[in-house]
Formats: sequence, C-alpha cells, structure tokens
Amino acid sequence: METARLRFREITTGDLDEVYNIINDPQVVKYLGIEAGSLMSKEELRSTIEKMVEFWAKHGFGRWVVVNKTDGELIGLCGFRLLDRTPELFYLFSKASWGQGLATEAAEASLRYGFEQMGFERVVAATRHANTASLRVLTKIGMRYEKEITHSGVNAVCYVATRNDYKRDDDCPGP
Repeated sequence: METARLRFREITTGDLDEVYNIINDPQVVKYLGIEAGSLMSKEELRSTIEKMVEFWAKHGFGRWVVVNKTDGELIGLCGFRLLDRTPELFYLFSKASWGQGLATEAAEASLRYGFEQMGFERVVAATRHANTASLRVLTKIGMRYEKEITHSGVNAVCYVATRNDYKRDDDCPGP
C-alpha cells in the first residue's frame, strides 16, 4: 500500500533495529502505558514482532511498517490489531516524523484499507485523554468519540468509525 508520501509493508524480524530505535524513545511511547525505565528489550521486541507476523498470517491484516518514500526511512507502525474482536486502528511514529501530517495520512489510508479492502464493518481506536495529537488525528480521519474505556490497564477514550458512516474522500491519499 502507498500514499503520496508513504509506503506500507508487512513487518518482519529484519525491522528489529529500526523499530527498536522508535519504540525506545520515552516520548514516543509516553501514552502507551509504558512506565519510565521499563522500555522493551530487543529480545522482547523480537518476540513482539514475531507475534505481529503470526497475527498477519492468521487474520490477513495487521500492523505495517511505514516508510517515508522520500528517503526510504522506516518512520513508524500503522495498521490494525484487535480490541475485543473489533479491528483497532493503531499508529506509532518516530519523534522526527511528528508534526508533518504523516500519522494522519497513514491512519486515513489504513482506515480506508480496512473498509474498502478488508470489508470491516466497524473500526475502533483507543488513546489516552492527554494524547491530544492522537485525538486530532482520529478526528481528522472522521472517527468520532464513543466512550471511556480501560485498555491494557490504561484509562482511555475510544473512538469509532463504521462502514455506514465512512465516506471515501477522493482528495485524501490512500491505496
């Protein structure tokens, strides 16, 4: 999958070092419920990536690595995992890529893929209240507030988009 500025591909264990550098920035994972000093080791990340590869094989979707088309740099992860058997939109980007609209571009493309290619009826996204940047992304891509939840032990807000509410915007980049 591609957008105007991004290329998406399935994650592999060969992405270990680049993903490790992104997720071991405390500012990047600030809102994921990871306590200071408990960032993931390379072995823990290797296991997580292997589970992500297995998830793709089992479900036919998952989280992609996101590569900047300009310089070929791996800048983040975006795609889907499951929250209570419902596809959950997930994205995480390197600090260097913040503030450029890349998360919005990637999230919108993923949402479009979920509805148009995967036939999802409903997609959710969860984030902490204080993660205002993520809340802006969810609003920009047309998701709406649904309810308060506890997700992986973290108090969060849940946003939702449904197939019936989803409208393709041909001016918006996507696959």
